[in-house]
Amino acid sequence: MSSRRCRLKAVGWVAKRSGGPGGWVAERLGRALGRVAGRSGTALCRLAGRYGVRMQEGTPGVDRPIEVIIADDHAVVRDGIRTVLEREAQEFVVVAEAGDVPATIREVRAHKPDLLTLDLTMPGGSSLAALPQCFVAHPPLAVAILTMREDPEYARQALRAGARSYVLKEAEPAELLQAFRLAVAGGNYLHPRLGALMATGGESQQEGAALSEREREVIRLIALGHTNPQIAEQLHVAERTVKTYRARAIEKLGFSSRAELTAYARRLGLVD
Repeated sequence: MSSRRCRLKAVGWVAKRSGGPGGWVAERLGRALGRVAGRSGTALCRLAGRYGVRMQEGTPGVDRPIEVIIADDHAVVRDGIRTVLEREAQEFVVVAEAGDVPATIREVRAHKPDLLTLDLTMPGGSSLAALPQCFVAHPPLAVAILTMREDPEYARQALRAGARSYVLKEAEPAELLQAFRLAVAGGNYLHPRLGALMATGGESQQEGAALSEREREVIRLIALGHTNPQIAEQLHVAERTVKTYRARAIEKLGFSSRAELTAYARRLGLVD
C-alpha cells in the first residue's frame, strides 16, 4: 500500500483497571513506530497497518520532515532537545525556539509547526492556558509536554487541554522520540510510571488551569450556538451561574470570542 494512500486514525491511550497486565496500547504502538525511525514511509505504513492504524497523505514524518518548535525557559533544555532531534535530521527539523509563553504563541502563529514540545511551567503565563490560542492559530498542531512534574493530575490536565504526549525530563532520547512521533501520528503517550498511576486510579490533590466538567459543558453549548438562557435551561441552573462558568472558562483559556471558543471545543472533540 502506497504511503500516499494511507490514512491515519487517532490512537488513544487505554487504561483498564480490570485489564490485567495488558498495558498501554499507545505505548506499544509508540515503541513500534520508534523502531522504524528513518525508514521509508511505506515501511511505516506497513507497521501502522499491523496495529490497525491507517496513515493519511501528507503525514509529517512520512512524506516530509516533522517541523518542530521547542518551548522551554531553560536554554540548556532547548539545546538538549534540539540535539536529539538533529540526530534524526531526515525526520525532524527545528523551525523555532521559545523561552516563555507569549513567545511560544507568537512562534506557533508564525511557523505553524507539526509539533510543539512544551515545558509545563514557563514565564509569561500558564502553558496549558496558552494551548487554545495555539490550536486556533494552527488546529493540526501536535503538542508534547516535557516536564519535571511527575503527577497524574498534571498529566490529566495536559491531555484535557489538548496535549498528546506527557514526558518527564528524565526521559532517555529514545523515549522522547517515541513520544514525539506518536503525538504527530495522532496518538497519546504517557510516561510509564504516570500511566501506571492513572490506570490504578492514582490521584493528586494539586490543582491546575484545566476546565472543570461543568465549564467544558458550558463551552460545548456555546460552541453549538446556544445563548446563556438556553444553556441555563438545559443545565437546570440560573443564568447568572452560566455566566460565572463562562467567565471562569474564559479566564483560564485566555480568549473570549465565540469563534475561538468554538475552535477550542472542536479541537477537544466537544462538538462535531
